[in-house]
Amino acid sequence: MTATIFLLRHAAHDNVGGFLAGRTPGINLGPDGLAQAKRLGQTMKRESFDALYASPRERTQQTARAVAEARGGMAVETAEALDEIDFGDWSGSTFEVLNAREDWQQWNSVRSLSQTPAGETMLDVQQRALGFLRPIISGADRRIALVSHADVIKAIVGHVLGLPIDSWQRFEISPASITTIVVGNWGGKLITLNEVTP
Repeated sequence: MTATIFLLRHAAHDNVGGFLAGRTPGINLGPDGLAQAKRLGQTMKRESFDALYASPRERTQQTARAVAEARGGMAVETAEALDEIDFGDWSGSTFEVLNAREDWQQWNSVRSLSQTPAGETMLDVQQRALGFLRPIISGADRRIALVSHADVIKAIVGHVLGLPIDSWQRFEISPASITTIVVGNWGGKLITLNEVTP
């Protein structure tokens, strides 16, 4: 059994980096983000995969639809396990406001010992993402694409590389990027990291 998994981060919404979108409803891609998602879809035409899954957030669904359309309209399956971290009442706050909060600083310093106001930890995020993947890729050769969020992708990559959960800041996952991993009976390996769509 060998599985190839393409981990795609959603395209950038209009104010990415300005505030913590989290699970705030109604965060859609603007014209630039939609164009970025379309370019990602064109880039992914070079790859073969038999299933496409996406987080339920609007920005991931829009990105996944662009990828699906580039492949002739394949189905997009929604996967709750690929959802953004549940940041609770941090969601929607600007980073200027968040950076003044001690609990936010703790979260970004030692995530292995921290949780969000909603009670979710990075280990929770990793466990739900891996729990979703295991049954999908077990027992057969598969090639699948997942459209998710930076920290979810980092949690998966960290596991494949055997990195501690606090290593999440050591690598970047950019909007509309492609990270590829291969998993077999021998374990997993990273093939590409943060391949940015031109």
